[in-house]
Amino acid sequence: MCNATGAVCAAIWRDLDRSIVTSIHSIQYLRGLAACAVVCFHVSEQFGGPFDVGAAGVDIFFVISGFIMWVTTAGRPADPWRFMGRRITRIMPLYWIVTVLTAAGILIKPQFFYGHFFSVPNFVGSLFFVPVLQENALHPIVIQGWTLCYEMMFYLVFTLVLFLGERWRFGVLTGALVAIVALHSIFPAGYARAFTDPVVLEFAAGVVVGRLWLQGARLPLGGALAMAGAGFLLLAASPLFDDEMPRALRWGLPAALIVAGAAFAERARPFKPSALPSLLGDASYSIYLWHVLVGVLTTGVVLRIGLPAELQPAAILIGTLAFSTVLYLVVEKPLVALLHPQRPKGAVKARNAAAAGAAE
Repeated sequence: MCNATGAVCAAIWRDLDRSIVTSIHSIQYLRGLAACAVVCFHVSEQFGGPFDVGAAGVDIFFVISGFIMWVTTAGRPADPWRFMGRRITRIMPLYWIVTVLTAAGILIKPQFFYGHFFSVPNFVGSLFFVPVLQENALHPIVIQGWTLCYEMMFYLVFTLVLFLGERWRFGVLTGALVAIVALHSIFPAGYARAFTDPVVLEFAAGVVVGRLWLQGARLPLGGALAMAGAGFLLLAASPLFDDEMPRALRWGLPAALIVAGAAFAERARPFKPSALPSLLGDASYSIYLWHVLVGVLTTGVVLRIGLPAELQPAAILIGTLAFSTVLYLVVEKPLVALLHPQRPKGAVKARNAAAAGAAE
Protein backbone atom coordinates (compact mmCIF):
# COMPACT_ATOMS: atom_id res chain seq x y z
CA MET A 1 0.00 0.00 0.00
CA CYS A 2 1.43 3.37 -0.97
CA ASN A 3 1.56 5.71 2.02
CA ALA A 4 3.06 8.61 0.09
CA THR A 5 1.04 11.72 -0.60
CA GLY A 6 -1.76 11.35 -3.15
CA ALA A 7 0.01 13.62 -5.63
CA VAL A 8 3.21 11.59 -5.52
CA CYS A 9 1.34 8.28 -5.84
CA ALA A 10 -0.72 9.59 -8.74
CA ALA A 11 2.42 10.74 -10.54
CA ILE A 12 4.07 7.34 -10.09
CA TRP A 13 1.05 5.43 -11.36
CA ARG A 14 0.68 7.78 -14.31
CA ASP A 15 4.22 7.05 -15.40
CA LEU A 16 3.91 3.32 -14.82
CA ASP A 17 0.51 2.73 -16.49
CA ARG A 18 1.98 2.40 -19.97
CA SER A 19 4.93 0.26 -18.87
CA ILE A 20 2.67 -2.19 -17.04
CA VAL A 21 0.55 -2.84 -20.09
CA THR A 22 3.36 -2.96 -22.64
CA SER A 23 5.36 -5.28 -20.37
CA ILE A 24 2.68 -7.93 -20.93
CA HIS A 25 4.03 -8.71 -24.37
CA SER A 26 1.42 -11.33 -25.20
CA ILE A 27 -1.31 -8.72 -24.87
CA GLN A 28 0.60 -6.43 -27.22
CA TYR A 29 0.95 -9.29 -29.69
CA LEU A 30 -2.78 -9.99 -29.51
CA ARG A 31 -3.59 -6.34 -30.17
CA GLY A 32 -1.52 -6.46 -33.34
CA LEU A 33 -3.04 -9.80 -34.34
CA ALA A 34 -6.56 -8.51 -33.76
CA ALA A 35 -5.96 -5.42 -35.89
CA CYS A 36 -4.45 -7.49 -38.71
CA ALA A 37 -7.36 -9.93 -38.53
CA VAL A 38 -9.88 -7.11 -39.00
CA VAL A 39 -7.91 -5.79 -42.00
CA CYS A 40 -7.85 -9.31 -43.48
CA PHE A 41 -11.60 -9.55 -42.94
CA HIS A 42 -12.29 -6.35 -44.86
CA VAL A 43 -9.94 -7.25 -47.71
CA SER A 44 -11.53 -10.70 -47.89
CA GLU A 45 -14.99 -9.10 -47.90
CA GLN A 46 -13.88 -6.77 -50.69
CA PHE A 47 -13.04 -9.74 -52.89
CA GLY A 48 -15.85 -12.02 -51.74
CA GLY A 49 -13.51 -14.20 -49.69
CA PRO A 50 -14.40 -16.51 -46.80
CA PHE A 51 -12.50 -14.88 -43.90
CA ASP A 52 -15.50 -13.62 -41.93
CA VAL A 53 -13.93 -14.84 -38.70
CA GLY A 54 -11.38 -12.03 -39.02
CA ALA A 55 -14.08 -9.73 -37.65
CA ALA A 56 -13.55 -11.49 -34.31
CA GLY A 57 -10.48 -9.31 -33.91
CA VAL A 58 -12.95 -6.75 -32.53
CA ASP A 59 -14.00 -9.17 -29.78
CA ILE A 60 -10.36 -9.73 -28.83
CA PHE A 61 -9.98 -5.94 -28.61
CA PHE A 62 -12.99 -5.71 -26.27
CA VAL A 63 -11.65 -8.38 -23.93
CA ILE A 64 -8.21 -6.75 -23.96
CA SER A 65 -9.80 -3.39 -23.18
CA GLY A 66 -11.49 -4.77 -20.07
CA PHE A 67 -8.23 -6.43 -19.04
CA ILE A 68 -6.10 -3.31 -19.50
CA MET A 69 -8.53 -0.94 -17.80
CA TRP A 70 -8.68 -3.15 -14.73
CA VAL A 71 -4.95 -3.87 -14.55
CA THR A 72 -3.97 -0.21 -14.89
CA THR A 73 -6.38 1.08 -12.22
CA ALA A 74 -6.76 -1.61 -9.54
CA GLY A 75 -4.91 -0.97 -6.29
CA ARG A 76 -4.12 2.64 -7.15
CA PRO A 77 -5.37 6.08 -6.16
CA ALA A 78 -8.68 6.64 -7.92
CA ASP A 79 -9.10 9.80 -9.99
CA PRO A 80 -12.22 9.24 -12.10
CA TRP A 81 -12.04 12.59 -13.87
CA ARG A 82 -8.44 12.07 -14.86
CA PHE A 83 -9.18 8.53 -16.00
CA MET A 84 -11.98 9.67 -18.31
CA GLY A 85 -9.97 12.65 -19.50
CA ARG A 86 -7.08 10.41 -20.52
CA ARG A 87 -9.43 8.01 -22.28
CA ILE A 88 -11.01 10.86 -24.23
CA THR A 89 -7.69 12.42 -25.23
CA ARG A 90 -6.33 8.99 -26.17
CA ILE A 91 -9.27 7.93 -28.34
CA MET A 92 -10.94 11.01 -29.75
CA PRO A 93 -8.24 13.11 -31.50
CA LEU A 94 -7.16 10.42 -33.96
CA TYR A 95 -10.75 9.24 -34.39
CA TRP A 96 -11.83 12.76 -35.26
CA ILE A 97 -9.01 13.11 -37.80
CA VAL A 98 -9.98 9.87 -39.52
CA THR A 99 -13.69 10.78 -39.38
CA VAL A 100 -13.11 14.16 -41.04
CA LEU A 101 -10.92 12.64 -43.78
CA THR A 102 -13.37 9.79 -44.38
CA ALA A 103 -16.28 12.25 -44.62
CA ALA A 104 -14.28 14.25 -47.17
CA GLY A 105 -13.58 11.08 -49.13
CA ILE A 106 -17.27 10.13 -49.16
CA LEU A 107 -18.23 13.58 -50.45
CA ILE A 108 -15.49 13.66 -53.10
CA LYS A 109 -15.60 10.04 -54.32
CA PRO A 110 -18.75 8.39 -52.93
CA GLN A 111 -18.39 5.45 -55.35
CA PHE A 112 -15.20 4.43 -53.53
CA PHE A 113 -16.93 4.25 -50.13
CA TYR A 114 -19.53 1.56 -50.57
CA GLY A 115 -21.58 0.99 -47.43
CA HIS A 116 -20.67 4.36 -45.91
CA PHE A 117 -23.39 6.86 -45.06
CA PHE A 118 -22.81 10.60 -44.84
CA SER A 119 -25.20 13.15 -43.44
CA VAL A 120 -24.63 16.14 -41.19
CA PRO A 121 -26.44 14.48 -38.25
CA ASN A 122 -24.39 11.31 -38.74
CA PHE A 123 -21.16 13.28 -38.98
CA VAL A 124 -21.84 15.17 -35.74
CA GLY A 125 -23.17 12.05 -34.02
CA SER A 126 -20.16 10.04 -35.12
CA LEU A 127 -17.78 12.56 -33.55
CA PHE A 128 -19.50 12.04 -30.18
CA PHE A 129 -20.11 8.27 -30.48
CA VAL A 130 -23.86 8.43 -31.14
CA PRO A 131 -24.02 7.84 -34.91
CA VAL A 132 -27.16 7.03 -36.83
CA LEU A 133 -28.73 3.60 -36.52
CA GLN A 134 -29.18 1.38 -39.55
CA GLU A 135 -30.98 -1.92 -39.03
CA ASN A 136 -30.67 -1.31 -35.26
CA ALA A 137 -26.87 -1.16 -35.51
CA LEU A 138 -24.56 1.81 -34.95
CA HIS A 139 -23.32 3.14 -38.30
CA PRO A 140 -20.76 5.97 -37.92
CA ILE A 141 -18.94 7.74 -40.74
CA VAL A 142 -15.90 5.54 -40.07
CA ILE A 143 -17.80 2.28 -40.31
CA GLN A 144 -15.48 0.31 -38.04
CA GLY A 145 -15.86 3.09 -35.47
CA TRP A 146 -18.99 1.41 -34.08
CA THR A 147 -16.66 -0.41 -31.71
CA LEU A 148 -15.45 2.88 -30.24
CA CYS A 149 -19.04 3.72 -29.31
CA TYR A 150 -19.05 0.66 -27.05
CA GLU A 151 -15.55 1.44 -25.81
CA MET A 152 -16.61 4.91 -24.71
CA MET A 153 -19.72 3.55 -23.02
CA PHE A 154 -17.52 1.07 -21.13
CA TYR A 155 -15.16 3.89 -20.13
CA LEU A 156 -18.12 5.90 -18.83
CA VAL A 157 -19.33 3.00 -16.67
CA PHE A 158 -15.75 2.39 -15.50
CA THR A 159 -15.37 6.07 -14.56
CA LEU A 160 -18.53 6.00 -12.46
CA VAL A 161 -17.33 2.86 -10.67
CA LEU A 162 -14.04 4.58 -9.79
CA PHE A 163 -15.99 6.89 -7.47
CA LEU A 164 -16.61 3.87 -5.24
CA GLY A 165 -14.25 2.39 -2.69
CA GLU A 166 -11.89 -0.16 -4.15
CA ARG A 167 -13.47 -3.10 -2.35
CA TRP A 168 -16.73 -2.47 -4.22
CA ARG A 169 -15.43 -1.77 -7.70
CA PHE A 170 -15.09 -5.26 -9.16
CA GLY A 171 -18.53 -6.45 -8.08
CA VAL A 172 -20.29 -3.25 -9.07
CA LEU A 173 -18.49 -3.00 -12.42
CA THR A 174 -19.16 -6.57 -13.54
CA GLY A 175 -22.68 -6.42 -12.11
CA ALA A 176 -23.39 -3.19 -13.96
CA LEU A 177 -22.18 -4.61 -17.28
CA VAL A 178 -24.31 -7.73 -16.80
CA ALA A 179 -27.31 -5.58 -15.84
CA ILE A 180 -26.85 -3.44 -18.96
CA VAL A 181 -27.01 -6.53 -21.14
CA ALA A 182 -29.99 -7.91 -19.18
CA LEU A 183 -31.97 -4.85 -20.29
CA HIS A 184 -31.30 -5.55 -23.98
CA SER A 185 -34.40 -7.65 -24.60
CA ILE A 186 -36.61 -5.15 -22.77
CA PHE A 187 -35.78 -2.06 -24.79
CA PRO A 188 -37.45 -1.37 -28.15
CA ALA A 189 -35.36 -0.67 -31.24
CA GLY A 190 -33.21 2.41 -30.75
CA TYR A 191 -30.06 3.58 -29.03
CA ALA A 192 -30.92 1.96 -25.71
CA ARG A 193 -31.23 -1.43 -27.37
CA ALA A 194 -28.08 -0.91 -29.46
CA PHE A 195 -25.93 0.05 -26.47
CA THR A 196 -27.13 -2.90 -24.38
CA ASP A 197 -25.97 -5.47 -26.93
CA PRO A 198 -24.54 -8.64 -25.30
CA VAL A 199 -21.16 -7.76 -26.80
CA VAL A 200 -20.76 -5.57 -23.69
CA LEU A 201 -20.12 -8.77 -21.73
CA GLU A 202 -16.75 -9.07 -23.47
CA PHE A 203 -15.49 -6.08 -21.48
CA ALA A 204 -16.63 -7.84 -18.30
CA ALA A 205 -14.74 -10.97 -19.35
CA GLY A 206 -11.57 -8.91 -19.74
CA VAL A 207 -12.07 -7.37 -16.30
CA VAL A 208 -12.40 -10.85 -14.77
CA VAL A 209 -9.20 -12.01 -16.48
CA GLY A 210 -7.42 -8.84 -15.32
CA ARG A 211 -8.53 -9.37 -11.72
CA LEU A 212 -7.32 -12.96 -11.72
CA TRP A 213 -4.02 -11.85 -13.25
CA LEU A 214 -3.48 -9.16 -10.62
CA GLN A 215 -4.33 -11.60 -7.84
CA GLY A 216 -1.38 -13.69 -8.97
CA ALA A 217 -3.37 -16.59 -10.43
CA ARG A 218 -1.23 -19.03 -12.37
CA LEU A 219 -1.67 -21.83 -14.85
CA PRO A 220 0.91 -24.36 -16.01
CA LEU A 221 2.35 -23.37 -19.37
CA GLY A 222 0.67 -26.33 -21.04
CA GLY A 223 -2.71 -25.46 -19.54
CA ALA A 224 -2.47 -21.82 -20.55
CA LEU A 225 -1.45 -22.70 -24.10
CA ALA A 226 -4.29 -25.24 -24.27
CA MET A 227 -6.72 -22.51 -23.19
CA ALA A 228 -5.51 -20.13 -25.89
CA GLY A 229 -5.47 -22.95 -28.44
CA ALA A 230 -9.06 -23.86 -27.55
CA GLY A 231 -10.03 -20.24 -28.18
CA PHE A 232 -8.44 -20.24 -31.63
CA LEU A 233 -10.04 -23.59 -32.46
CA LEU A 234 -13.45 -22.29 -31.46
CA LEU A 235 -12.94 -19.26 -33.69
CA ALA A 236 -11.91 -21.49 -36.58
CA ALA A 237 -15.00 -23.64 -36.04
CA SER A 238 -17.37 -20.69 -35.60
CA PRO A 239 -18.64 -20.82 -39.22
CA LEU A 240 -20.15 -24.19 -38.30
CA PHE A 241 -22.21 -22.69 -35.47
CA ASP A 242 -25.76 -21.41 -35.71
CA ASP A 243 -25.85 -17.99 -37.35
CA GLU A 244 -28.28 -16.85 -34.66
CA MET A 245 -25.76 -17.51 -31.88
CA PRO A 246 -25.01 -14.24 -30.02
CA ARG A 247 -21.69 -12.71 -30.96
CA ALA A 248 -20.63 -12.59 -27.31
CA LEU A 249 -20.84 -16.37 -27.22
CA ARG A 250 -19.73 -17.21 -30.75
CA TRP A 251 -16.65 -14.96 -30.80
CA GLY A 252 -16.53 -13.37 -27.34
CA LEU A 253 -16.00 -16.60 -25.41
CA PRO A 254 -13.12 -17.74 -27.67
CA ALA A 255 -11.63 -14.23 -27.42
CA ALA A 256 -11.69 -14.43 -23.61
CA LEU A 257 -9.98 -17.84 -23.71
CA ILE A 258 -7.30 -16.50 -26.05
CA VAL A 259 -6.54 -13.41 -23.94
CA ALA A 260 -6.51 -15.35 -20.67
CA GLY A 261 -4.43 -18.18 -22.14
CA ALA A 262 -1.88 -15.78 -23.62
CA ALA A 263 -1.51 -13.73 -20.42
CA PHE A 264 -1.10 -16.76 -18.17
CA ALA A 265 1.22 -18.52 -20.61
CA GLU A 266 3.51 -15.50 -20.49
CA ARG A 267 3.35 -15.50 -16.69
CA ALA A 268 4.38 -19.17 -16.72
CA ARG A 269 7.22 -18.52 -19.17
CA PRO A 270 8.18 -14.87 -19.77
CA PHE A 271 9.84 -14.02 -23.06
CA LYS A 272 11.68 -11.18 -24.73
CA PRO A 273 9.53 -9.33 -27.27
CA SER A 274 10.22 -9.26 -30.99
CA ALA A 275 10.29 -5.96 -32.81
CA LEU A 276 7.65 -6.51 -35.51
CA PRO A 277 4.85 -8.00 -33.36
CA SER A 278 5.48 -5.31 -30.75
CA LEU A 279 5.28 -2.58 -33.40
CA LEU A 280 2.01 -3.99 -34.73
CA GLY A 281 0.66 -4.04 -31.19
CA ASP A 282 1.67 -0.41 -30.63
CA ALA A 283 0.17 0.53 -33.99
CA SER A 284 -3.01 -1.52 -33.57
CA TYR A 285 -5.29 1.48 -32.92
CA SER A 286 -3.98 3.31 -35.99
CA ILE A 287 -4.21 0.17 -38.11
CA TYR A 288 -7.79 -0.34 -36.99
CA LEU A 289 -8.89 3.26 -37.54
CA TRP A 290 -7.03 4.01 -40.77
CA HIS A 291 -7.33 0.71 -42.62
CA VAL A 292 -10.61 1.29 -44.47
CA LEU A 293 -9.61 4.74 -45.72
CA VAL A 294 -6.09 3.56 -46.51
CA GLY A 295 -7.50 0.45 -48.14
CA VAL A 296 -9.51 2.60 -50.55
CA LEU A 297 -6.36 4.52 -51.52
CA THR A 298 -4.32 1.33 -51.83
CA THR A 299 -6.99 -0.26 -54.01
CA GLY A 300 -6.89 2.77 -56.29
CA VAL A 301 -3.11 2.47 -56.64
CA VAL A 302 -3.29 -1.28 -57.29
CA LEU A 303 -5.91 -0.81 -59.99
CA ARG A 304 -4.05 2.08 -61.58
CA ILE A 305 -0.80 0.13 -61.96
CA GLY A 306 -2.73 -2.80 -63.45
CA LEU A 307 -1.66 -5.49 -61.01
CA PRO A 308 -3.00 -8.95 -61.99
CA ALA A 309 -6.27 -9.82 -60.27
CA GLU A 310 -4.83 -12.79 -58.40
CA LEU A 311 -2.21 -10.56 -56.75
CA GLN A 312 -4.53 -7.71 -55.80
CA PRO A 313 -5.81 -9.00 -52.41
CA ALA A 314 -2.31 -9.63 -51.05
CA ALA A 315 -1.03 -6.31 -52.41
CA ILE A 316 -3.92 -4.38 -50.87
CA LEU A 317 -3.52 -6.19 -47.56
CA ILE A 318 0.23 -5.59 -47.32
CA GLY A 319 -0.05 -2.00 -48.55
CA THR A 320 -2.85 -1.20 -46.11
CA LEU A 321 -1.00 -2.65 -43.12
CA ALA A 322 2.27 -0.94 -44.07
CA PHE A 323 0.76 2.49 -44.71
CA SER A 324 -1.44 2.34 -41.58
CA THR A 325 1.64 1.51 -39.51
CA VAL A 326 3.50 4.45 -41.02
CA LEU A 327 0.56 6.66 -40.05
CA TYR A 328 0.94 5.41 -36.50
CA LEU A 329 4.55 6.60 -36.52
CA VAL A 330 3.89 9.99 -38.12
CA VAL A 331 0.43 10.86 -36.74
CA GLU A 332 -0.69 8.85 -33.70
CA LYS A 333 2.62 8.51 -31.89
CA PRO A 334 3.47 12.24 -31.98
CA LEU A 335 -0.13 13.05 -31.06
CA VAL A 336 0.00 10.78 -28.02
CA ALA A 337 3.39 12.22 -27.02
CA LEU A 338 1.89 15.70 -27.18
CA LEU A 339 -1.25 14.90 -25.20
CA HIS A 340 0.29 12.33 -22.83
CA PRO A 341 3.90 13.36 -22.24
CA GLN A 342 6.01 10.72 -20.51
CA ARG A 343 8.18 11.74 -17.58
CA PRO A 344 11.95 11.25 -17.97
CA LYS A 345 13.24 8.04 -16.41
CA GLY A 346 15.22 10.03 -13.91
CA ALA A 347 12.09 11.79 -12.74
CA VAL A 348 10.27 8.49 -12.36
CA LYS A 349 13.14 7.11 -10.25
CA ALA A 350 13.14 10.25 -8.14
CA ARG A 351 9.41 9.95 -7.51
CA ASN A 352 9.81 6.28 -6.67
CA ALA A 353 12.47 7.25 -4.10
CA ALA A 354 10.21 9.96 -2.71
CA ALA A 355 7.35 7.50 -2.39
CA ALA A 356 9.61 4.98 -0.68
CA GLY A 357 10.80 7.62 1.76
CA ALA A 358 7.25 8.72 2.53
CA ALA A 359 6.22 5.11 3.11
CA GLU A 360 8.92 4.52 5.75
